[in-house]
Amino acid sequence: MSPTTVLVVSILAGHVSGATPFGYLAGKLRGIDIRQHGSGNIGATNAIRVLGRGVGIPVFILDLLKGWLPVWLAKGWLMETPGAEGLVSLGAVLTGLAAVLGHMFTFWLGFKGGKGVATTGGVLLGIAPLAMLGGLGVWLLFFFTFRFVSLASIMSGVGVVATMLVQMGRSDSWDWVMLGFGLLVMILVIVRHRSNIGRMMAGTEPKAGKKK
Repeated sequence: MSPTTVLVVSILAGHVSGATPFGYLAGKLRGIDIRQHGSGNIGATNAIRVLGRGVGIPVFILDLLKGWLPVWLAKGWLMETPGAEGLVSLGAVLTGLAAVLGHMFTFWLGFKGGKGVATTGGVLLGIAPLAMLGGLGVWLLFFFTFRFVSLASIMSGVGVVATMLVQMGRSDSWDWVMLGFGLLVMILVIVRHRSNIGRMMAGTEPKAGKKK
Protein backbone atom coordinates (compact mmCIF):
# COMPACT_ATOMS: atom_id res chain seq x y z
CA MET A 1 0.00 0.00 0.00
CA SER A 2 1.04 3.59 -0.56
CA PRO A 3 1.73 5.85 2.45
CA THR A 4 -1.45 7.81 1.69
CA THR A 5 -3.56 4.64 1.63
CA VAL A 6 -2.08 3.46 4.91
CA LEU A 7 -2.82 6.86 6.45
CA VAL A 8 -6.44 6.90 5.25
CA VAL A 9 -7.10 3.31 6.35
CA SER A 10 -5.57 4.04 9.78
CA ILE A 11 -7.83 7.08 10.24
CA LEU A 12 -10.93 5.13 9.21
CA ALA A 13 -10.00 2.26 11.52
CA GLY A 14 -9.48 4.73 14.36
CA HIS A 15 -12.92 6.18 13.78
CA VAL A 16 -14.62 2.77 13.76
CA SER A 17 -12.74 1.77 16.92
CA GLY A 18 -13.71 4.96 18.72
CA ALA A 19 -17.33 4.66 17.60
CA THR A 20 -17.78 1.26 19.26
CA PRO A 21 -20.26 2.13 22.08
CA PHE A 22 -19.11 -0.15 24.90
CA GLY A 23 -21.26 1.61 27.51
CA TYR A 24 -24.37 1.16 25.39
CA LEU A 25 -23.52 -2.49 24.66
CA ALA A 26 -22.88 -3.18 28.35
CA GLY A 27 -26.31 -1.76 29.17
CA LYS A 28 -27.94 -3.92 26.52
CA LEU A 29 -26.32 -7.00 28.09
CA ARG A 30 -28.09 -5.99 31.31
CA GLY A 31 -31.36 -5.50 29.45
CA ILE A 32 -31.46 -1.70 29.58
CA ASP A 33 -30.75 1.23 27.28
CA ILE A 34 -28.21 3.28 29.22
CA ARG A 35 -29.29 6.36 27.27
CA GLN A 36 -32.56 6.27 29.20
CA HIS A 37 -30.92 6.25 32.63
CA GLY A 38 -28.71 8.52 34.70
CA SER A 39 -27.29 11.34 32.61
CA GLY A 40 -28.23 9.53 29.40
CA ASN A 41 -24.58 9.39 28.35
CA ILE A 42 -23.00 6.19 27.01
CA GLY A 43 -19.60 6.86 28.60
CA ALA A 44 -17.90 5.18 31.54
CA THR A 45 -19.07 7.67 34.19
CA ASN A 46 -22.74 7.01 33.50
CA ALA A 47 -22.05 3.29 33.10
CA ILE A 48 -20.61 3.24 36.63
CA ARG A 49 -23.56 5.25 37.93
CA VAL A 50 -26.23 3.11 36.25
CA LEU A 51 -24.65 -0.34 35.95
CA GLY A 52 -22.29 -0.31 38.93
CA ARG A 53 -18.51 -0.40 39.17
CA GLY A 54 -18.30 -4.06 38.21
CA VAL A 55 -19.54 -3.13 34.73
CA GLY A 56 -18.59 0.54 34.56
CA ILE A 57 -14.87 0.07 35.23
CA PRO A 58 -14.46 -2.48 32.39
CA VAL A 59 -16.33 -0.01 30.15
CA PHE A 60 -13.82 2.69 31.14
CA ILE A 61 -10.90 0.37 30.31
CA LEU A 62 -12.41 -0.54 26.94
CA ASP A 63 -13.07 3.13 26.13
CA LEU A 64 -9.43 3.82 26.99
CA LEU A 65 -8.17 0.95 24.84
CA LYS A 66 -10.26 1.92 21.82
CA GLY A 67 -8.30 5.18 21.76
CA TRP A 68 -4.88 3.66 22.43
CA LEU A 69 -5.02 0.58 20.17
CA PRO A 70 -5.64 2.25 16.77
CA VAL A 71 -2.93 4.83 17.50
CA TRP A 72 -0.44 2.11 18.41
CA LEU A 73 -1.30 0.10 15.30
CA ALA A 74 -1.15 3.18 13.04
CA LYS A 75 2.30 4.15 14.32
CA GLY A 76 3.66 0.65 13.77
CA TRP A 77 2.09 0.33 10.30
CA LEU A 78 3.36 3.71 9.13
CA MET A 79 6.87 3.04 10.45
CA GLU A 80 6.98 -0.20 8.45
CA THR A 81 5.61 1.37 5.25
CA PRO A 82 8.34 2.56 2.84
CA GLY A 83 8.15 6.31 2.35
CA ALA A 84 5.77 6.87 5.27
CA GLU A 85 8.36 7.58 7.96
CA GLY A 86 7.55 11.30 7.90
CA LEU A 87 3.84 10.63 8.41
CA VAL A 88 4.12 8.67 11.66
CA SER A 89 3.44 11.59 14.03
CA LEU A 90 0.71 13.13 11.85
CA GLY A 91 -0.88 9.74 11.23
CA ALA A 92 -0.98 8.90 14.94
CA VAL A 93 -2.57 12.26 15.79
CA LEU A 94 -5.18 12.04 13.02
CA THR A 95 -6.01 8.44 13.91
CA GLY A 96 -6.37 9.43 17.57
CA LEU A 97 -8.57 12.39 16.70
CA ALA A 98 -10.74 10.12 14.54
CA ALA A 99 -11.15 7.75 17.50
CA VAL A 100 -12.15 10.58 19.84
CA LEU A 101 -14.66 11.98 17.34
CA GLY A 102 -15.98 8.47 16.75
CA HIS A 103 -16.68 8.11 20.47
CA MET A 104 -18.28 11.53 20.76
CA PHE A 105 -20.40 11.13 17.62
CA THR A 106 -20.81 7.40 17.09
CA PHE A 107 -22.52 6.50 13.82
CA TRP A 108 -23.94 3.36 15.47
CA LEU A 109 -26.25 5.52 17.62
CA GLY A 110 -27.28 8.35 15.35
CA PHE A 111 -24.04 10.29 15.98
CA LYS A 112 -24.84 10.70 19.67
CA GLY A 113 -22.02 9.37 21.82
CA GLY A 114 -20.01 9.97 24.95
CA LYS A 115 -17.89 12.87 26.11
CA GLY A 116 -14.57 11.43 25.05
CA VAL A 117 -12.51 11.69 28.22
CA ALA A 118 -11.47 8.03 28.56
CA THR A 119 -10.89 7.62 24.82
CA THR A 120 -8.80 10.79 24.75
CA GLY A 121 -6.78 9.41 27.64
CA GLY A 122 -6.09 6.28 25.61
CA VAL A 123 -5.01 8.31 22.58
CA LEU A 124 -2.69 10.43 24.70
CA LEU A 125 -1.22 7.29 26.26
CA GLY A 126 -0.18 6.30 22.75
CA ILE A 127 1.13 9.64 21.46
CA ALA A 128 1.89 11.88 24.46
CA PRO A 129 2.11 9.86 27.71
CA LEU A 130 3.53 12.74 29.77
CA ALA A 131 0.62 14.96 28.75
CA MET A 132 -1.75 12.15 29.69
CA LEU A 133 -0.14 11.91 33.14
CA GLY A 134 -0.43 15.68 33.52
CA GLY A 135 -4.12 15.55 32.65
CA LEU A 136 -4.63 12.61 35.03
CA GLY A 137 -2.96 14.51 37.86
CA VAL A 138 -5.25 17.50 37.31
CA TRP A 139 -8.29 15.19 37.11
CA LEU A 140 -7.43 13.60 40.46
CA LEU A 141 -6.80 16.99 42.07
CA PHE A 142 -10.15 18.46 41.02
CA PHE A 143 -12.12 15.26 41.58
CA PHE A 144 -10.98 14.72 45.17
CA THR A 145 -11.26 18.45 45.94
CA PHE A 146 -14.73 19.13 44.50
CA ARG A 147 -16.17 15.61 43.85
CA PHE A 148 -17.50 16.60 40.42
CA VAL A 149 -16.48 14.13 37.69
CA SER A 150 -17.50 16.64 35.03
CA LEU A 151 -15.37 19.46 36.46
CA ALA A 152 -12.40 17.11 36.84
CA SER A 153 -12.81 15.98 33.23
CA ILE A 154 -12.96 19.55 31.91
CA MET A 155 -9.90 20.60 33.89
CA SER A 156 -7.98 17.49 32.82
CA GLY A 157 -8.16 18.81 29.25
CA VAL A 158 -6.61 22.06 30.45
CA GLY A 159 -3.97 20.03 32.28
CA VAL A 160 -3.07 18.15 29.10
CA VAL A 161 -2.49 21.36 27.15
CA ALA A 162 -0.57 22.95 30.04
CA THR A 163 1.68 19.89 30.27
CA MET A 164 2.34 20.00 26.53
CA LEU A 165 3.24 23.70 26.71
CA VAL A 166 5.63 23.17 29.63
CA GLN A 167 7.23 20.11 28.03
CA MET A 168 7.71 21.74 24.63
CA GLY A 169 8.87 25.02 26.18
CA ARG A 170 11.50 23.33 28.33
CA SER A 171 12.90 21.36 25.40
CA ASP A 172 12.40 24.25 22.95
CA SER A 173 10.92 21.70 20.55
CA TRP A 174 7.46 22.72 19.41
CA ASP A 175 5.22 20.08 17.86
CA TRP A 176 2.37 22.20 16.52
CA VAL A 177 0.39 19.19 15.29
CA MET A 178 0.45 17.63 18.76
CA LEU A 179 -0.34 20.94 20.47
CA GLY A 180 -3.17 21.56 18.03
CA PHE A 181 -4.58 18.14 18.88
CA GLY A 182 -4.42 18.95 22.59
CA LEU A 183 -6.17 22.29 22.13
CA LEU A 184 -8.88 20.82 19.89
CA VAL A 185 -9.62 17.98 22.28
CA MET A 186 -9.73 20.39 25.23
CA ILE A 187 -12.32 22.50 23.41
CA LEU A 188 -14.35 19.44 22.40
CA VAL A 189 -14.39 18.12 25.98
CA ILE A 190 -15.56 21.50 27.28
CA VAL A 191 -18.30 21.72 24.63
CA ARG A 192 -19.45 18.16 25.34
CA HIS A 193 -19.75 19.05 29.04
CA ARG A 194 -21.78 22.23 28.47
CA SER A 195 -24.89 20.71 30.10
CA ASN A 196 -22.79 19.77 33.14
CA ILE A 197 -21.43 23.32 33.31
CA GLY A 198 -25.00 24.62 33.33
CA ARG A 199 -25.96 22.25 36.15
CA MET A 200 -22.88 23.20 38.18
CA MET A 201 -23.78 26.87 37.83
CA ALA A 202 -27.35 26.06 38.90
CA GLY A 203 -26.14 23.91 41.81
CA THR A 204 -27.88 20.77 40.52
CA GLU A 205 -24.88 18.78 39.25
CA PRO A 206 -24.60 15.54 41.30
CA LYS A 207 -21.37 14.88 43.16
CA ALA A 208 -19.64 11.53 43.03
CA GLY A 209 -21.08 9.10 45.56
CA LYS A 210 -24.36 10.97 45.86
CA LYS A 211 -27.64 10.32 44.12
CA LYS A 212 -29.29 12.98 41.99
